[in-house]
Amino acid sequence: MEYVNLGRTGLKVSRLCLGTMNFGPYTSEADSFAIMDRALEVGIDFFDTADVYGWKIGEGITENIIGRWLAQGGNRREKIVLATKVNGRMGEGPNDRRLSAYHIRQAVEGSLRRLQTDHIDLYQMHHVDRETPWDEIWQAMEVLVNQGKVLYVGSSNFAALHIAQAQCSAEKRHFLGLVSEQSLYNLSARTIELEVIPACRTYGLGLIPWSPLAGGLLGGINQLSDGGRRNTENSQKKLDKLRSNLESYEAVCVQIGESPADVSLAWLLHNPVVTAPIIGPRNLEQLNGSLHSLDIKLSQETLNSLDDLWPGPGGEAPEAYAW
Repeated sequence: MEYVNLGRTGLKVSRLCLGTMNFGPYTSEADSFAIMDRALEVGIDFFDTADVYGWKIGEGITENIIGRWLAQGGNRREKIVLATKVNGRMGEGPNDRRLSAYHIRQAVEGSLRRLQTDHIDLYQMHHVDRETPWDEIWQAMEVLVNQGKVLYVGSSNFAALHIAQAQCSAEKRHFLGLVSEQSLYNLSARTIELEVIPACRTYGLGLIPWSPLAGGLLGGINQLSDGGRRNTENSQKKLDKLRSNLESYEAVCVQIGESPADVSLAWLLHNPVVTAPIIGPRNLEQLNGSLHSLDIKLSQETLNSLDDLWPGPGGEAPEAYAW
């Protein structure tokens, strides 16, 4: 396993991040334990979750599963970089979501309790909160860092503007600020190349792409009818819309002798701004299958073919749309 720095920090993390969103809703607790054990065995030490995962308001189902896995001992907690998120609705009250200092304090205590740990390595804002001033957010995060409950702070689903606003506010407070951004990024969703990726590079944020296989679309057409999250009416509509592109994409993969899923991950890994794509296996087979992507080196010819099939926004702003 290869390890890289998380953004501009000294923290090393594995080149693949274990996403846990399936734990609970689609993957049993026993299978979730097996996946996490296997991840450690192969050197994946970067685990990502969120307080809302499990999708039952306030229950934190996925965090609870991870907490029970950590409670087994064996230095599990000491072997992983644990990331979770705050902002989503965790109750019915008006302050049971977003990024007020009130909710951040409430949310972190809930996550620590469910995860059965005394600290969170990377505490990520799940979405921007346009109603809460940055000074309030950073003051709350500073308290958590000073208490040792949080080590680093990251963002998720932020625009470049929000990253810049957050960093400017943090710098005024002489605070480290954001060290990572978790964004939707894959061959079929390249909007962040316009401004988010340049912002990450400029401010020294590690980029953690979520949905690297576009909800399974880039994993191969024949893999879509597996009964998981991907087998939905919405996924079918996307498949029908992109079928021609996907068939051409799979032809490129056949030509180079690699699976579509592995090529999708390898394409992300070739970008120097990308720290670790989030893989979300529902079983051991999927986890083991993802590991091969680390060994794939895509030629410039293949990269050009992928750009032709899945064109991005035209480069970085403003050159993408102006002189």
